[in-house]
Amino acid sequence: MAEVTMTRRSRITPEREAELYDAVLDLLREVGYDGLTMDAVAARTRSSKATLYRQWGSKPRLVVEALRIQKSEGFDVIDTGTLRGDFHAMIDRGDDCQMEQDSALIRGMATAVHADPDLLRVFRERIIEPELAELDVVLQRAVARGEVRADNPAVDYVLHMMLGAFVARTLIDDRPPNQAYLRDYIDAVILPALDV
Repeated sequence: MAEVTMTRRSRITPEREAELYDAVLDLLREVGYDGLTMDAVAARTRSSKATLYRQWGSKPRLVVEALRIQKSEGFDVIDTGTLRGDFHAMIDRGDDCQMEQDSALIRGMATAVHADPDLLRVFRERIIEPELAELDVVLQRAVARGEVRADNPAVDYVLHMMLGAFVARTLIDDRPPNQAYLRDYIDAVILPALDV
């Protein structure tokens, strides 16, 4: 199956693929997941709907792949020598403008994943599970350094806390998340929960 996917993907150049993913993300921001159609992506990118289905198979797969590709390198490559430094470095990888755009995408996707089981499955497989694995590497390094107790129950909820902060800022404060807010949140909530 992986070989077939690789063969199919090779027909689109990396530049064309990036253009398609950018169009998908733009449409997600403009009309949300439910309003995004393969017809709209095809029209925006001057491609055929048949090509989109041949390459990605479904709207959920195309959308999740666009979200996954726009993410920078994994968290697991960050190693500043301290957990606080690692968390702050994660935040520093983006800028405030990108965080605002990402926050809007996440809020829009949060509703959609619960209404579409196929989207939820693909989202978990391609985004959530890899991010949990990357974050686990960071946390296990902190355990190995003696910063975090291995049996600290908060270790299992770090991604929940991070996503919660990211999404709740707009909901509660009517302001987008930004680097300063997320750094403060890490220092005030996540690190104390981990006894760091």
